[in-house]
Amino acid sequence: MSEAEDRKPQSDEARSAFDPEITSEFAIPSGLAVAKPVGEPETTSEFAVPAGLDVVQPVAGEGEGSAFSPPSTYSARQAPAAFTPADGVPVVSLIKDLPWQDRMRTMLRMPVAERPAPEPGPKTAEEDGPAVPRVLDLTLRIGELLLAGGEGAEDVEAAMFAVCRSYGLDRCEPNVTFTLLSISYQPSLVEDPVTASRTVRRRGTDYTRLAAVFRLVDDLSDPESHLSLEEAYRRLAEMRRNRHPYPTWVLTSASGLLAGAASVLVGGDLVVFVAAMLGAMLGDRLAWLCAGRGLPEFYQFLVAAMPPAAIGIALTLSHVDVKASAVITGGLFALLPGRALVAGVQDGLTGFYITAAARLLEVMYFFVGIVAGVLVMLYVGVQLGAHLNPDAALGVTKRPLWQIGASMLLSLTFAVLLQQERSTVVAVTLNGGVAWSVYGAMRYTGDISPVASTAVAAGVVGLFGQLLARYRFASALPYTTAAIGPLLPGSATYFGLLAIAQSKVDAGLVSITKAAALAMAIAIGVNLGSEVSRMFLRIGSQEKRRAAKRTRGF
Repeated sequence: MSEAEDRKPQSDEARSAFDPEITSEFAIPSGLAVAKPVGEPETTSEFAVPAGLDVVQPVAGEGEGSAFSPPSTYSARQAPAAFTPADGVPVVSLIKDLPWQDRMRTMLRMPVAERPAPEPGPKTAEEDGPAVPRVLDLTLRIGELLLAGGEGAEDVEAAMFAVCRSYGLDRCEPNVTFTLLSISYQPSLVEDPVTASRTVRRRGTDYTRLAAVFRLVDDLSDPESHLSLEEAYRRLAEMRRNRHPYPTWVLTSASGLLAGAASVLVGGDLVVFVAAMLGAMLGDRLAWLCAGRGLPEFYQFLVAAMPPAAIGIALTLSHVDVKASAVITGGLFALLPGRALVAGVQDGLTGFYITAAARLLEVMYFFVGIVAGVLVMLYVGVQLGAHLNPDAALGVTKRPLWQIGASMLLSLTFAVLLQQERSTVVAVTLNGGVAWSVYGAMRYTGDISPVASTAVAAGVVGLFGQLLARYRFASALPYTTAAIGPLLPGSATYFGLLAIAQSKVDAGLVSITKAAALAMAIAIGVNLGSEVSRMFLRIGSQEKRRAAKRTRGF
């Protein structure tokens, strides 16, 4: 092989660099050149626009835009206040003379895109407000106190929304569940959102603190108050440090008086009153002892239910001429979780189903603890030969004046147990007396079913409680929770447990079902009364009512 043949072949490009006469194998041979048409450019393509079909170029100054770009007629100086959907935005009146709960509830029930929240423009150094994380932290702390105090999920969200809007955070979205609070704030449509959350681990019944939180939110919602963030934090810290308005011995005495008043409602006399009072006070002290040792609330309710049942059985074994059923029933009244039941049903009726399910599950655990404590003592009493008669429920004595007085005493002591402010005790006491008067008139005079009578009486409680709360711009819980105390199904619960302890399971289940129906009637009646008061109170024109409506379920 020659030296020329042994060399590495070079590419066409390399060879063409040195020998211009050598072209590529794709080159057109000489003599086969195609004639070029006259009037067309040298290089063309099948995607080129033919002659005569040239696209008109856009006018100078208006370049190619995007589907998300504002139209050419858009002016930032004359921009609308917020995004407007195709069907328009209902006019929302946020006038000062309406409670902040109504104003914020109206905003929350609207879709996020339809809320009148203006797009914020660039701020100067003088316009900078408080830091967004600090405002969100204050909002979560206020929501935590409200949720831990037993407030409904919708009212907690309304309060959180009011706090954010008071500091200029309009594009916020609160979310409340049984143990978790979260809030998200989006500064504008093109900026990343800021999200914060807080877990509620401890719950306590203190309506005085609850009322103080409502006053704080009301002051923050008032545009004339100009409450700074530091001042809001200071007031919130004072609420946490404040002691309860009533000492421990007053709470224990109130528990005993509540049980005694409940025993009078079901036909008890003075001896029954004293026995029920002693049993409830002993159960309250045992529950406090268990709480101090860190036992869960389930065991606290179980232990607290034992002394009233034990005293009733002891009186029966001693052949004392008293109604043991009235003693046990009175002791149960102080333990029935009426507050949690009303809050759970209210959350379910307002669309917070997860929170409602969790609250009702909590009520079920408390109720099972009461059932276990009473059943243990009833079983011991049956084994010892105590003759307890389930049919004694039919022999309730009709004493209107005594029962109205007992119902008012029951509501008064219940208000003390809930740590209410002294200024609200008189109103809730009168509300409890009205509730029992309505129930007694329908049940004993009109011979109407107990479930319907309870529902109507609870509706009156909710109506009056909501009116009183609106008059004072406060929460409705202090005016309604204690007033439903006389309506709680203590006797139906006891006689159902007694029948089960005596192996009469069918009759016991019927009585327990009746107690559950009465409890649901109370909760639904209270919520219905509150909704009726909102329906007939001044909201405004038809457009404002359209903004306040909820989603239809059909």
